[in-house]
Amino acid sequence: MSQISTNGYKLFIAEKPSLARAVADVLPKPHQKGDGFIRVGNGDIVSWCIGHLLEQAPPDSYNERYKKWQISDLPIIPQSWVLLPKNSTQKQFNVLVGLIGKATEIVHVGDPDREGQLLIDEVLNYCKIPNDKLRLVKRCLISDLNASAVEKSLNNLRDNYDFVPLSTSALARARADWLYGINMSRLCTIKGQNRGYKGVLSIGRVQTPILGLVVRRDLDIENFVSKPFYEVFAIIQTKHQETFKAKWQPSEACAPYQDEEGRLLIKALAENVCERIKNQPAFIENVSNKKKELAPPMPFNLSALQIEMAKKLGLSAQDVLDTCQSLYEKHKLITYPRSDSRFLPEEHLQQIDGIIAAISNNCTNLQDAILNADLKIRTKVWNDKKVEAHHAIIPTLRKADTTRLNHNEFAVYTMVATQYLAQFYPNYRYAELQIDVDIVGGKFIAKANQMLAEGWKVLFKNTQNVNAEESEPLLTKLVKKGEQALCIDAELISKETSPPKPFSDATLLSAMTGIARFVNDPEIKKILRETDGLGTEATRAGIIELLFKREFLTRQGKTIRSTEIGRQLINMLPTVMTVPDMTAHWESQLDAISQKSFSYHQFMGELTQSIYQLIEKLTNIRFNR
Repeated sequence: MSQISTNGYKLFIAEKPSLARAVADVLPKPHQKGDGFIRVGNGDIVSWCIGHLLEQAPPDSYNERYKKWQISDLPIIPQSWVLLPKNSTQKQFNVLVGLIGKATEIVHVGDPDREGQLLIDEVLNYCKIPNDKLRLVKRCLISDLNASAVEKSLNNLRDNYDFVPLSTSALARARADWLYGINMSRLCTIKGQNRGYKGVLSIGRVQTPILGLVVRRDLDIENFVSKPFYEVFAIIQTKHQETFKAKWQPSEACAPYQDEEGRLLIKALAENVCERIKNQPAFIENVSNKKKELAPPMPFNLSALQIEMAKKLGLSAQDVLDTCQSLYEKHKLITYPRSDSRFLPEEHLQQIDGIIAAISNNCTNLQDAILNADLKIRTKVWNDKKVEAHHAIIPTLRKADTTRLNHNEFAVYTMVATQYLAQFYPNYRYAELQIDVDIVGGKFIAKANQMLAEGWKVLFKNTQNVNAEESEPLLTKLVKKGEQALCIDAELISKETSPPKPFSDATLLSAMTGIARFVNDPEIKKILRETDGLGTEATRAGIIELLFKREFLTRQGKTIRSTEIGRQLINMLPTVMTVPDMTAHWESQLDAISQKSFSYHQFMGELTQSIYQLIEKLTNIRFNR
């Protein structure tokens, strides 16, 4: 077995073994395999983490008395934070510490995201590397494990010091999760046990608001009382003897008879409108015929891909993440999957021909799509200003035998490839027609869309990727403003209000990424529209799975429902802990830390203060078993 060199060498530290192998493959031969490292031909060494090698110390590491859970000790707030090597990866940690000590140069090859930055930085900091050596550490950002892409990344190293804000943001997130989770879980568990509940009541700054979303949706469904409402349509005949339907728009005078969504609740009023408009002149007040275009859907980030595959194949968020990791690490067919970006760097324009050739080889079912693509088209996705650590998920240049892929892998690869191909199709074009009609002083509106050019939608005819087919045109001979027509009949339609639908994998992920819809504070709502929502691309699937593991959520067919214990937990907590506002605010601050527009100390100070306030509130809760 090869021994670690005593001479100086460049040390490449990858996030995981698969990434380390990809790096070593493009470095000088021959290679010597060591125990936890690979020495390459020029004496340099490639080693790896196995995810996080260090973890936050448990409370009893700070004080023995914290082994016993008691309210009087709360809040537990470390004055000096301690990281400990994880037992399961202690051996590799020791190998890496030894290598770091003897290295003359270090290249950080963590995944290109917040967690990937932190997990290697924290090992370097644990080793207490002198500041002058630490300032010389380089950063390699790899989003494609194929040899040519890895080689290119190794030739474009950046200063790791430039990524300190990203690492600080991840550190703040880790410590915030520890403080909130440890203190709130202990307090809620103790209160629950005092009332006879025997389990641990796990609380998390992201998981608990997500559980709150599901619980409130379930309660809304159960408490929903259906109400009838009514719509009136005028059947209008033009001078060309063509007919169309126009829907009545109730005036302000009808407001007392409508619900908050503007639906008419009084049948007699609807019947009266029907009687009044029959056989009456219909004056065309306005005709709008707007030509509109819809650009192709952008390439996927992880959440968008998870939502799409949940709709298309019913896959859970974790299923999609696992499939993507396999396509990235094992098969090297897609780029880095835990991406939150839907844009591509402009240098990728040079790879278009190669990627199209790879898709052609890997997906014979996309031959027609490739044949009809116009590779000269440039959509807005190629934009360096929108690309930071990573870019959208797209196919790589790799040609492979895709018969070796399992069903999910092939489905995900095909979807990623199709979305990429959509960038080389023209916009979908349609006409949006609206006719405003006055009948005895009442306003009626008819709307329809007419397809003018199918464009990129031809790629998605048999999927749920796009909206329902556009409606047929209203008329073949358009009416004009100022013309008079005739209301030859009226139609009264009775409907029932329907309850909200239970969450599914797709809609729960959509709620997490579009969390602004569920936030009350207008300032936070505004901020969240510009950020990534609740949780991160890398954590959302795991958080949802954790709620199932804790038995707070359960599956009923394709729907996700709350369990009785999940409901009781939400009902016992202060509202501030069960709605997204607080943790969404924290997410926006964490993002600001990574952008250097907010400080770590300010974040931790505000967080600590809020934990004191929550503990005070929670000490008065009652848990009814």
